[in-house]
Amino acid sequence: MKKLVIAVLLVAMLSVSLFANGNGEGAEASFPTKPIHLIVYTGAGGAGDILSRKFVDIASKYTDATFVVENKAGAGGIVAMEYVKSIPADGYTLMYVTKSNISKIAGASEMNPTEEFDWIAMMQIDPECVITNNKTDIVTWEQVVADAKAKDGKQLWLGPAAGGLDNVTAERIWKAAGIKATWVPFASGGKAKAALLGKQGVTYTGNPGEIIGKPDFSVAAVCLDERLPQFPDVPTFKELGVLGVENEIIWRGFAVKKGTTDAVIAWYDDLFEKVSKDEDWIATYAPKGNKLVHYTKDKFNKIVAEDYKGYLEAFGK
Repeated sequence: MKKLVIAVLLVAMLSVSLFANGNGEGAEASFPTKPIHLIVYTGAGGAGDILSRKFVDIASKYTDATFVVENKAGAGGIVAMEYVKSIPADGYTLMYVTKSNISKIAGASEMNPTEEFDWIAMMQIDPECVITNNKTDIVTWEQVVADAKAKDGKQLWLGPAAGGLDNVTAERIWKAAGIKATWVPFASGGKAKAALLGKQGVTYTGNPGEIIGKPDFSVAAVCLDERLPQFPDVPTFKELGVLGVENEIIWRGFAVKKGTTDAVIAWYDDLFEKVSKDEDWIATYAPKGNKLVHYTKDKFNKIVAEDYKGYLEAFGK
């Protein structure tokens, strides 16, 4: 009788274990059971912070999950990524990411982005562009080039951070256009744009949507094959004869620590798909010239790997 009781207890314990773990399935089926922390590598009020909070707002339509946005700014995203590396890969820490993070990793870190993280949702593709100050005599691309040649390397281009995507894009534009200039980094894009309005430089490298509602700015040229429907009067570098920078873009999305289970990632996939098709999401970002997408883990990871390889080559590594 005692042996029978012991056997029954063992079976019961095994059943509980399988139910709780189910090779991860039982626990994950109820994911999430606690707040999800969304780590943002920009400061409060920055573009990444605004996008992340917009995502949280729209996601609340489709899930009861609680999201807590945490800003961990510093070193172009490396501070945030190092933090996420230190957290368990349980899906409860999500990270807002952009292509600029890959540039910073390649230039200033030994971290390998595809080994440390799974890039689970690319949500936006935004072309790079050159922005000028309408209150100066240098507004068009032709005027920028003429001024650059006159200053022979002393023309100042403004943007966020040194070694980030905007910095690398600017250098690629200089090379393609056959001009010289000097990059002046700022702590954020907002501060760089303010400096442009203060006439501390000639251009700002960023994205077309940044000038919406700001009449003092103009886009001199955009890095695309064809003009943006949202900005029909803005020429492409290609039509201006500056070739090889047609695909300079910034993508935006979300990542988790490597090791997060497929079941948890599938939960995120469903949520990101719903957000990507949400009318509010589309109405907010499509007018800015963004291509709105939803690329999942396999495709996104491949894109990140290719970008990382390209930046390593650009930095001579």
